[in-house]
Amino acid sequence: MTLSSLPLVALLLSALTTIAQSAPVFPYGAVYFRKSNPPAEDWARDHQTAARVGMNTFRHWFMWSAIEVKPKHFDWRDWDRMMDLAASNHLQVVIAELVTAAPEWASEKFPAAHYLGSDDRAVHSGISGSSATGGFPGLCLDNADVRKAAETFLTELVRRYRNHPALLGYDVWNENSFPGGSPGRMFCFCEATQKEFRAWLRKKYQSVENLGRAWGRFSYASWDQVHPPRDFSGYAEGLDWLEFRIDDAFRLLRWRVDLIRRLDPNHLIAAHGVAGTLDSLPSSTCDEWRSAAQVDVWGFTWVASRKGSEPWKQFHAVDLVRAGARGKPFWHAEAQAGPLWMQPQVTGRSREDGRITDDKDVRLWNLISCAGGATGILYPRWRPLLDGPLFGAFGAFGMDGSITPRAEMAGRVATWANEHPEIWKSKPVRGEVGIVFVPESELFNYVQQGDTRFYAESARGAYQAFFDSNIQADWVRIDDIAEYPLVYLPYPVMLRDSTIDQLRRYVQSGGHLVSEGLPGYFGERGRAGERQPNRGLDQLFGATERYVEFTPDLLENLSLKVRDHEIGGRLFRQEYSTGAARKVGEFSNGEAAAVENQFGQGAALLIGTFPGAAYFAHHAPETRAFFRELLDWAKLKPGLQVSDSAIKARLHQGPGRTYLWVINPTRARRDVTVTIDESFGTFGRAEDVWERRPVTMEGRAIHLSLDERNGAVLRLSK
Repeated sequence: MTLSSLPLVALLLSALTTIAQSAPVFPYGAVYFRKSNPPAEDWARDHQTAARVGMNTFRHWFMWSAIEVKPKHFDWRDWDRMMDLAASNHLQVVIAELVTAAPEWASEKFPAAHYLGSDDRAVHSGISGSSATGGFPGLCLDNADVRKAAETFLTELVRRYRNHPALLGYDVWNENSFPGGSPGRMFCFCEATQKEFRAWLRKKYQSVENLGRAWGRFSYASWDQVHPPRDFSGYAEGLDWLEFRIDDAFRLLRWRVDLIRRLDPNHLIAAHGVAGTLDSLPSSTCDEWRSAAQVDVWGFTWVASRKGSEPWKQFHAVDLVRAGARGKPFWHAEAQAGPLWMQPQVTGRSREDGRITDDKDVRLWNLISCAGGATGILYPRWRPLLDGPLFGAFGAFGMDGSITPRAEMAGRVATWANEHPEIWKSKPVRGEVGIVFVPESELFNYVQQGDTRFYAESARGAYQAFFDSNIQADWVRIDDIAEYPLVYLPYPVMLRDSTIDQLRRYVQSGGHLVSEGLPGYFGERGRAGERQPNRGLDQLFGATERYVEFTPDLLENLSLKVRDHEIGGRLFRQEYSTGAARKVGEFSNGEAAAVENQFGQGAALLIGTFPGAAYFAHHAPETRAFFRELLDWAKLKPGLQVSDSAIKARLHQGPGRTYLWVINPTRARRDVTVTIDESFGTFGRAEDVWERRPVTMEGRAIHLSLDERNGAVLRLSK
């Protein structure tokens, strides 16, 4: 008999285990149970070890395919034990619902609900590489009968555990990404999804005749003849299809959240993505802002060995998730704490590039996440899987559950984080510049080029250029640009009319806009304007196009001079005839490559190529200097000045006081001085609350030494 089946015993235990009743200061732990891993004989010992080391949170996969073994026949035994072991060891549990793992009986009962590709091939139940369990990737939830069956499972799940003393909350729609395929084979083309698509189109276009005119399909006689496009040769229909898929995915996220919240209003609902908004919005419906808006706690998966351990990469992911969270708490929901062996993402990389994970890597990656604002850390494994392609991967503990140096470091961070509750009451200050996320530009890159590389490299390259000068660049939606006195607009090749209106209002009201080339070249349905720039952008930038080249293969090493810097460009080239604008840059032929225009109370700087993409590829020092001096152009000062460009610093402020996080991602000891701008307040003392290292402060300058792959957390006071 389990505690979850004995309400009286559960209540008694609840009274005795007050730690398990309230949320931990800093949730720290891992995903533990994924059916068949780890072995059942180790469960009790593992829970005791986790608690002894300093962990306080486990997330378990509650897989529909492994629990509802027959229609309305549920086998909860393993999960009951997980919950009870957590409660008895003062651990808390996040229930990860996985209706994306459909029971085998459901696959047979609902054959029309199998994901159907654009090639008319169905996807059948497979074994997950992350759990060695069948039922993946599930069935298409656009089918009402499947959704009803999944709702039955979720209802039983929540009712069973909502009063359990170990419950912290629920994690919904694992990694918030849809198995959308690629341009060659998109999902889902089942009849239920097509029906939803037609309803979406009817709402947008009102009549099938209007739709036909927009799509260039003039012979539609009824809505039943409307189908998703099989390719992206027609921009308008391709863009509509991608936007529908995104809206549809978030409709189903809302369905999960509403159902669980109705059944259990007392526990948090969390979700986590993969920090993929900049490249995976079209293919996998990743969107930090839309996801975070629907839950209490947002988060992300980020495995350094899969991405590369260059510091900017993890920082940019943390910053992207923090931006999407919009002030809500967010967790590094799946962080690396062990090696990733034979996966294609790591093959050919050096040992030091996150492949052979040690305790110093764990320390560094934890400190970067916290410096970026994360207030919880979980690992994708507590101990590694024993089977499947991801065997041995990610876990801080040994294959047998033994304590490794990595686990000791994880426990040290967990203990420290929970002993300093005041730190997590403060948050990162706003950055000096906002890099604008414009989804339509990314979607258009996908339909036009078949991937999002141009958009992602332009955006990430701009981030890197600021990052390498220790300038904090925040990601910002177009709706929120008024929060920043300076914004950078990467790869703005397609812009909606509403986006253009917001850009014009922003500059007119005093903002400083830096735009890469070809802004709004393509309009709402992917149609190029006859005059460039168009739709009022010519007035905003005070210039018109004189000449253009769409020849990315010929422009890999484009150079131009802008504001006395020889900077790099890539991808496309646009020359200008100036009207009201002032020429501030030129290509080698002497034609205008950049123009600056006063518009209303603000100013706009237009550059006729993509410096962000150029910096991503080449990291030229002069390009970096150009990005750094954009702050001078906007009459701004860096909030922090760091003497060593390899050292990264972030300032947090709030009710918990002021903290300066200083991170050394290198493999050598470094001496560094960080100077804090007076706008953040007056401070006379700095105390390291992480390792109690010596710190000296002279005026606004702080001097300290940092060990390799380590950091300092400095509490500042007057």
